[in-house]
Amino acid sequence: MKKYKLIAVVAATALLVSAGISTSQAAAKKRYVISVKLIGVGWFDNMDKGIKSWAKSKKIDATMTGATDASPEKQSKMVEDLIAQKVTGIGIVPNDVASIDGVIAKAKKAGIKVVTHEAAGIKNADADIEAFNNAAYGAVMMDNLQACMGGSGKYAAFVGTLTNGSHNEWVAGALAQAKAKYPNITRVEDPLESKEDADVAYNKTKELLKKYPDLKGVEGSSANDVVGIGRAVEELGLNDKVCVMGTSIPSMTSKYVATGAIDKIFFWDSALAGQAMLNMLEILNKGGKIKAGMDLKVAGYNKIVKIPGTTKGWAGAAWVIVDKNNITKYKI
Repeated sequence: MKKYKLIAVVAATALLVSAGISTSQAAAKKRYVISVKLIGVGWFDNMDKGIKSWAKSKKIDATMTGATDASPEKQSKMVEDLIAQKVTGIGIVPNDVASIDGVIAKAKKAGIKVVTHEAAGIKNADADIEAFNNAAYGAVMMDNLQACMGGSGKYAAFVGTLTNGSHNEWVAGALAQAKAKYPNITRVEDPLESKEDADVAYNKTKELLKKYPDLKGVEGSSANDVVGIGRAVEELGLNDKVCVMGTSIPSMTSKYVATGAIDKIFFWDSALAGQAMLNMLEILNKGGKIKAGMDLKVAGYNKIVKIPGTTKGWAGAAWVIVDKNNITKYKI
């Protein structure tokens, strides 16, 4: 009986080989998909490059998906579709942490590993990886903004969406730093929403500067809103009067950094962040655990630390500060 079973196994293997399929290929193939806030912008175009590079080097199917606008509903639907497709693992850069957390719970129930980015307060994911501690990042941004403002004056803050976890943590960190160290710096209004749209930020900045003619600073969070803010400041001829700083990348902002309409940008390499998510998914799918001090084998993520006050949040040390003096060093 055993002899016949052995013959059957050999025969089956022979059929696979004759069909051009190796035994390893016959095994269930891994498939990772990263769902981002939206596609068609430089930030996520760069992340896509990192994902494609990782997939090529690892010989594992890894791709990026997203809607053409920052819609939490569209993102949730896309992730639900990935769950239905039974992918191996999902990475998510969420527009709305609270709503996507419910969808992540469905993925977990289906046995799919999930890692997020820009969502340190996530509850249901297996892990969240940040380029840095968000409160510290916001504090560093305020240190630079207040210096540009001369240590006093009013500023305003933008977020991509009011439900974006990281953006709100950055502006909160900046405000906390101002209250703790710079009593002559005050923020006007609650954070303004750009909807990840440069045109929306442009129009709202013009309204802000009309409402507050003495405004001395604007802090941006979305790569797109920083561009819109800079454009408004440039058109109004306020390059030397209004300090503009925020999270964006050189390829999107170099024009305005050169003229002083944007004073500084802060960023991390989104390509590397995508690779850090994928390496985390690989560790988890192989049965490993995420631990303090772990090396994710990506620059800036070589010794990750637990983010205080979170259950799933981990951080690297990967921020970069750029102005007109060093912007040409970064090809992103």
